[in-house]
Amino acid sequence: MIDPFRPDLLASKTTVVTGGGTGLGSSIALRLASLGASVAVVGRRPEPLEETARAIRERGGRAFAAVADVRDPAAVAAAFDAIEHALGPLNQLVNNAAGNFLAASEELSPGAFDAVVRIVLHGSFNCTTELGRRLIARGRGGEVLAITTTYAESGCAFAIPSACAKAGVLALVRSLAVEWAHYGIRVNALAPGAFRTEGAAARLMPGLDEEQLLRRVPAGRFGEHWELANLVAYLLSDASPYQTGDQVTVDGARQLFSGQPFAWYAGLDRAEAKRLLATLKPRK
Repeated sequence: MIDPFRPDLLASKTTVVTGGGTGLGSSIALRLASLGASVAVVGRRPEPLEETARAIRERGGRAFAAVADVRDPAAVAAAFDAIEHALGPLNQLVNNAAGNFLAASEELSPGAFDAVVRIVLHGSFNCTTELGRRLIARGRGGEVLAITTTYAESGCAFAIPSACAKAGVLALVRSLAVEWAHYGIRVNALAPGAFRTEGAAARLMPGLDEEQLLRRVPAGRFGEHWELANLVAYLLSDASPYQTGDQVTVDGARQLFSGQPFAWYAGLDRAEAKRLLATLKPRK
């Protein structure tokens, strides 16, 4: 495939990718670095972060791995300090860190709800405001991109914590896009559909094989990581200077076709639905 972007598209950018050690976050980090960005990956587990950073450096890029819990504002501030010491002043952020699990909502504990909301919503707030304060103090513009979900607007049965958290992130994006336009800071969201990531199908769609899942995707296939990463690169680049406050969907028309992605559980006998949900194990 011919690369649609010039190789220095992001040469002036220094970008943080939270949850950048694995899955889509790692793919995003690698793609941004391939286009000239200096990239820092942030997360709680050092091994995958170092693996992604090493892969970037082996390809000639600049990278830094910072271990931090995005739920902790002090840890975020310390990580951003370390990143700027290593790579220089930050001007971009991809809020990708997330958590999710499925459960019957009447059996959902406050702690389980809080765990997801703190990672997704509080983590996005902590990282976004930390970057925003730095950009504003320096009188420099920048870009923030949140990886949301197609059900941030529709809600999602059996995934109440994630639905509430992602809806909050989308509200954060749209609010700050207006408030921070004065400072030249663009804030957008990107909502992926069905992309293969390790363990996701087993954790969130038990009993559905790939053929069944793809019947819900009019495009008839999973998205490729490069397709998402290219869209991230465009939204973070100077090629989209007027785009802010938007949520861009990349899902092969799945949301338009199927609505809430976990609603199929509601069509089951409730006892059977709960039996299936009980077999799911949250990722450690």
